[in-house]
Amino acid sequence: MPKSLHKYADALSRSFYDRDPREVSRDLLGKVLVRRNRKKILAGRIVEVEAYLGEDDPAAHSAAGRTARNAVLFGPPGYAYIYFIYGNHYCLNVSCLPDGIAGGILFRALEPLEGMDEMARLRGVSVDKPSNLRKLTSGPGRLAEAFGITRKRDNEKDLTDASSDLFIAEDGYRPDRILVTPRIGISKAAERPLRYIIAGNAFVSGSRVT
Repeated sequence: MPKSLHKYADALSRSFYDRDPREVSRDLLGKVLVRRNRKKILAGRIVEVEAYLGEDDPAAHSAAGRTARNAVLFGPPGYAYIYFIYGNHYCLNVSCLPDGIAGGILFRALEPLEGMDEMARLRGVSVDKPSNLRKLTSGPGRLAEAFGITRKRDNEKDLTDASSDLFIAEDGYRPDRILVTPRIGISKAAERPLRYIIAGNAFVSGSRVT
């Protein structure tokens, strides 16, 4: 195991995700998304997510029922659901709730912790200034690109498996304050307060919320 992986050795268990997406969303804030990419370790702290509540949520991909494309959202919990949007970027989600019940969480922003040079290479951007770091992982499309996430590579991947090349870990960090706001970037059920962010974090997508 690479030395830098030791600090992220504790992958979140499947039971962590086997709950209401609103509860899981709160608890995901501060956890770490980890990617092994060409023997390099990429890590980012989760600072913004959105909950999607399954077939009763008009904005959820599972609202129309189970299909071959969205089957991951119907369980079991703890697996990656990747979709392609606007014809130019991927989005990372994780399944929640017991097997057979749809629910998921969209990852909207990360705070880069490790592997920023590789993230910049994958994103095709420069991070020669500290202020440019936000360009790496602020926004769902950006973070997916920075971590080399695609549907072909990562859909259905088990995010509870620390031996995988993509998983979510616990490193002991706890946010000081969490804010809950309406979801953004959607047209259906946009008023629902299902967006969870670490208050004041500079890497949250859109306008900074304190």
